[in-house]
Amino acid sequence: MDIAGVAIAVTGVAGTLGGALLTQRGAERAKRRELEIGRGFQEARENLALRRECYTRLYRDARQFATALNRHLHVLRDRTPDESDVRALEEAKDAHRNHWSETLMVAPDAVIAPGDAANQALTRVYGMVKRLEQGDARPGESVRSAAEAQDELWPLIKTLRHAMRQDLGVGSEF
Repeated sequence: MDIAGVAIAVTGVAGTLGGALLTQRGAERAKRRELEIGRGFQEARENLALRRECYTRLYRDARQFATALNRHLHVLRDRTPDESDVRALEEAKDAHRNHWSETLMVAPDAVIAPGDAANQALTRVYGMVKRLEQGDARPGESVRSAAEAQDELWPLIKTLRHAMRQDLGVGSEF
């Protein structure tokens, strides 16, 4: 075989090997892309599950806090709250505060804004209730005004629920 023939043979072998190498690299890139896409979908599913759990706890605890405030107001009307009454209100407040803090770390602004409105209102009513309980009410604060403020919590909690459901992609009509 002459030099030209050897050169052609070497070129053919190199081309065959190079083609196989390029095909392998292309397959590896495609596999990496597929894995990245799979990881992205998995992360999105995990994020959605985290938000769903967080929102469920926050909604439940916001309702329970509002209900505990209502119960405490009824106790204030009827008698002096005892230790179990105070503890029930504090536990409801603490549970709400903890889950609101968690929500702040995972929720988008579209959920934070109505959540902040509900949280501020709950905190405001709680302050009124505690001042009434301790006999240190501000001017204009009474069991009646606190009960009216407590009634105004429910639409805020409903607005928060709507925002959370929208973020989760759950229904749009309420």
